[in-house]
Amino acid sequence: MKIALIQMNSTDDKAANLEQAARLIDEAVASERPDWISLPEVFSFMGGSRADKIAAAEIFPDGAAYGLMRDLSRRHGVHIHAGSMLETIPGGERLGNTTVAFDRSGAEVARYRKIHMFDVTTPDGQDYRESATMLPGDAVVTYVCEGVTVGCAICYDLRFPALFQALAARGAQLIALPSAFTLQTGKDHWDVLCRARAIETQTYFAAAAQTGQFRQGREMRATYGHSLVADPWGLVIAKASDGPGFVTARADMERVAKVRSQIPVAQHRVALD
Repeated sequence: MKIALIQMNSTDDKAANLEQAARLIDEAVASERPDWISLPEVFSFMGGSRADKIAAAEIFPDGAAYGLMRDLSRRHGVHIHAGSMLETIPGGERLGNTTVAFDRSGAEVARYRKIHMFDVTTPDGQDYRESATMLPGDAVVTYVCEGVTVGCAICYDLRFPALFQALAARGAQLIALPSAFTLQTGKDHWDVLCRARAIETQTYFAAAAQTGQFRQGREMRATYGHSLVADPWGLVIAKASDGPGFVTARADMERVAKVRSQIPVAQHRVALD
């Protein structure tokens, strides 16, 4: 299965973000003909105020971002793992940070809401309080694409191995991690954490990322980028440079089976209290 990761520099201009996403998907399809495409976290709207986020959010299946991804899947005949989008949750004050996956016909096949909230102060002193705006999900989600079981996670989830073990236990062979990793944490932790999750789960690990600067209130913040694909042995087989663009790789399920037969960690796992 040929996979493509779209790397974006999304901002608080939703229309511009959607144009960027559509252009990059069109370019990836025209030049590489992938089977499966992933976008980064919050590809349709990033930054802005709380009110801006609420205004940009959508009630699925309505909304410009959802409709664009559905239509692009159908037009190109490709699976799209639509990064994550801001989802309006009726009756609530917080939004969902939500992945929606579409098959080649444009039908929705999976929906995953980010479980772990990024409530931290980074080394440069910037405060991130995702839970103030976002409502965490509580479901472990997989879906089948071209006979391959895909596991869903988003950004900060990367730091919680139990989620990835749960995805592996549900048969995941490819794990998607749309992300907007900060520059400060990404430069030290991104590669090693992505590779570790690939090694632990013996899956292909596909992490599409945001890159560059965006405005959050009065502050300018920066994301790390470097979208990558790691194979089940933990080798990085594709990696994006700086700036918006895309990278592609081939996910070979025979490679997954071979690695799992060489080091059968799933058979050796011992339940611990």
